[in-house]
This record gives sequence, C-alpha cells and structure tokens, in this order.
Amino acid sequence: MTETMTKDDIIAIIKKNLKENLHDVDVEAIEPTSSMRDHGANSLDIIEVVSATMRELQIRVPRSELSQVENIDQLADKFLEYL
Repeated sequence: MTETMTKDDIIAIIKKNLKENLHDVDVEAIEPTSSMRDHGANSLDIIEVVSATMRELQIRVPRSELSQVENIDQLADKFLEYL
C-alpha cells in the first residue's frame, strides 16, 4: 500500500471486509465509533475482518496491540501506525 493512504481509506477497507464477512450488514450504517460486535460480528468474524484488512494493507500488527482496540475508529488508527 502507499503512504498516502488516509484513515478514511482504511475505514473503507474495514467496512468492505465487514460486508464480505457479515452479508446482512448495511455498510452505510457502520459508524467508526461503533465496534464490529455492534453490527453482529462474532469473534471469528472479527478475526477474519482484521486479518483480511491487514493482508490488503500489507501490514502486521501484534495481537497484544489489537486487544486494546474497542471500535472501528481505533482499529483504523492502529493500522495507520503500521503503514
């Protein structure tokens, strides 16, 4: 990925991956301040969304750092740190 990627770009990728894993989620209704669980994601869904997003961004974030993330906005910030 390029260094010009913005937080909004990352949030869009997270939303896309959330949509691919939770087929009944409304992407337009996803607020960055909400958690994936708020949209019906279970633990396995969350792992898949996070993994798919990291693959797409070509980054690796330690699990210990991901455990502190509470919502989509914080997840995007964490991914941005590793770009």
